[in-house]
Amino acid sequence: MSQLNVAFVGVGRIADLHYPGYKNNKRARLYALCDTNAKLLEQRRKQWNVKVVHTDYNELLSDPDIDAVEILTPHALHEAMVVAASKAGKHIALQKPMTNDLTSADRMIAAALVSGKIFRVTDNYAFYPPIQFAKKIIENGDIGKPIAIRIKFIGGGSGGWHVPPEAWQWRLKEHTESGGVRGFDTFDHGHHLWTTAFYLCGSFEKAAGWIDSIDGIIDAPAVMIWKHQNGVYGSIEFVHMPALKIPSKYYANDEWIEVSGTHGIVVIRRCTGAVIKGPAVGVFTSKGWKNYTVPCDWSLGFVNATHNFINAISGKEEVMLTGSSAREILRFSIALQKASLVQREVYVKELDSALPSAYYFFHRSKELRAKKPKKGLLERLGITGNLSKYAPQAKELTSQFIKRYNPRAVKQWTVTIALTITADGGVGEMNYSIAIKNDTLDVKEGVKPGTWDIRISVPAGVWAAILLKKKRIEMAYLQGLVKIEGKSEEALKLRAAFGI
Repeated sequence: MSQLNVAFVGVGRIADLHYPGYKNNKRARLYALCDTNAKLLEQRRKQWNVKVVHTDYNELLSDPDIDAVEILTPHALHEAMVVAASKAGKHIALQKPMTNDLTSADRMIAAALVSGKIFRVTDNYAFYPPIQFAKKIIENGDIGKPIAIRIKFIGGGSGGWHVPPEAWQWRLKEHTESGGVRGFDTFDHGHHLWTTAFYLCGSFEKAAGWIDSIDGIIDAPAVMIWKHQNGVYGSIEFVHMPALKIPSKYYANDEWIEVSGTHGIVVIRRCTGAVIKGPAVGVFTSKGWKNYTVPCDWSLGFVNATHNFINAISGKEEVMLTGSSAREILRFSIALQKASLVQREVYVKELDSALPSAYYFFHRSKELRAKKPKKGLLERLGITGNLSKYAPQAKELTSQFIKRYNPRAVKQWTVTIALTITADGGVGEMNYSIAIKNDTLDVKEGVKPGTWDIRISVPAGVWAAILLKKKRIEMAYLQGLVKIEGKSEEALKLRAAFGI
């Protein structure tokens, strides 16, 4: 493949992070620049030694030598530029979020589909090495099946690099025009964190949350929760601290992320900044902590994203994020904003419904019906219900019960137990002599011991239900279904010794 010619449309602050992926790159070069700010455009031309510059992106798109464009402009300009670039037959990398609403996203996806060219939305977090490493940890099964993801975002009043006032002005304008709903943190920067959750835990099902504001502009503090389609739960906390200086080479904020699984936890200790020192990734399991030193300069996510774009154009790898994946993340982001506004759970799919409220009430009612217990309260508490049906399992379950004996749980225990399982459910009476002396267990079936410390009498169905964990032994005792004679305090050790 000959060297690709790539153009930047928009050369503001974010362009500093997109340029390194093309510097000294033999497969793609930064060939042209476009920006309405002529002074800044000239500064960038000299800084990056680019010969072709334009102040009108339509003129830039007419250049047949340009293979691909990176669109790095305000969100409200994205659709027109993507549609125009698609018609011009250019490959497109679009800075996140892709746009401000779903109908606009659909029009962009449709235009790119007709062009047959690569269309991707750039989110560096999907390419940030510690997050990529955490994904491998999860996929390898090191923490078992994921249960929950938790994200912490902090923003400070100072620290990091200088952000030109105009970079905030256009965001403020879009924030104001949206009715103050889509803020800097939860919508703009939030896209990074929604992408992370999507990348690590899959597609979203529903969301809820609260978004407050410090001054009518900064959308913090905010707390949001959600559920993935695979059952993984998520939560995030946005906090802005005006008096705090954040140690960062980039923006004055930082994030840390943890995913909890059935067997352990993987923690990503930093993203934008460097609030938490030490190895970037840690994994905690029953064996303790294992830390990993992974490259963690935030800009590496942009470099890796650029390489993915180039590789996708050359057919060497799949593109991330596709238009459809980026739309899903946008839809989730809007669902979170709506959840805070209307103060209820929002199903992400209701945003695609012609009747969102009807969609919500139908699916919420369906969920509630599914959760409604089929048994009555007393039966669920184990107070009523026919337990005789379990009686045929009593003998086999008792054999398993005996094998579960754990001498370490009851050290230096000497006791003789007379267990009588009374006839029930077509099953005849069974007797056991259970003698325990320190670590030694002696069980005799069909024998009633002459002397005993504890005598237990229980119907076969009740005993089987206890061993199946369908009924608690305490409840059965309180109901008089289990009779205990002798040293009843010794019977308390049965739970630890045999796990009942």
